[in-house]
Amino acid sequence: MKPIALITGAAGLIGGYLVRTAARWAPQWDVRGLSRAGADLTDSPQVAELWRRYYPSLVIHCAALSRTGACEQDPARARRINVDATRHLADLAHGIPFVFLSTDQVFDGSKGNYVETDGVNPLNVYGQTKAEAEQVVLQNPAHSVIRIALTAGTSPTRDRSFVEDMLRSVEKGSMLTLFTDEFRCPIPAGPLARALWEFVAQQRPGLYHLGGRERLSRWEIGDLLARWYPEFAPSIQPGSVADYQGPPRPPDLSMCSDKIQALLPFRLPGFRQWLSVGSHQGIDPWDEPPSDRQ
Repeated sequence: MKPIALITGAAGLIGGYLVRTAARWAPQWDVRGLSRAGADLTDSPQVAELWRRYYPSLVIHCAALSRTGACEQDPARARRINVDATRHLADLAHGIPFVFLSTDQVFDGSKGNYVETDGVNPLNVYGQTKAEAEQVVLQNPAHSVIRIALTAGTSPTRDRSFVEDMLRSVEKGSMLTLFTDEFRCPIPAGPLARALWEFVAQQRPGLYHLGGRERLSRWEIGDLLARWYPEFAPSIQPGSVADYQGPPRPPDLSMCSDKIQALLPFRLPGFRQWLSVGSHQGIDPWDEPPSDRQ
């Protein structure tokens, strides 16, 4: 019998891609996806019962309250889901590999091109809870934290990726202001999922960054997406973070992924190149690439 790999957040963007791509990139695992409908990760007795049922040999913990607005509105709920549930799972997984997906939002964006040794300084509740959970996970030297960059993809519920959010806004007739001075390292969900499965196979626990090869502004990202989704073009306009009225926004969350890249048998893609190749081949831009993309 194959060992069981438990993927939390299986109805989310990255969890969904991990489950969907496991047959290709992780055939040695019996992958079980766990969604919110199947279990409340803040219910400790329920989680303990699930653990006894599955007795996994690997956990990739993707589940989170990840929408920054929801976290700001209910910090206590954000802490229960992002910190307390993570602590319980990490304790249950004390003797097996445990991979916790964190975020680039643990940084304040004042520097950019962040490496793993840079100090964290989150500006929002989401980043604060993820930074706290990181420390919980890394107390076990056999466990791993992977900070994920902005990820593009198609989620099972069609409402988890930033691209899906943009599409819904455009469908409602909203005008989107995309900042020319706010930077990220976006990555498609297909290669991100492959990188996670390849990382698990390397058995090199620790703290890593995982993002795309290019540092792009929000405006550049939107402009690239408009070439794939023509309906974006009339609905996006450039703007500046300086004019934004609302909670603080980190201006530059670009990350350096060299550390994890050294463990991977393929090159992490740049967002521009990925979309360009996909547009010429007529394939889903977010899924795992054909061989000539690797």
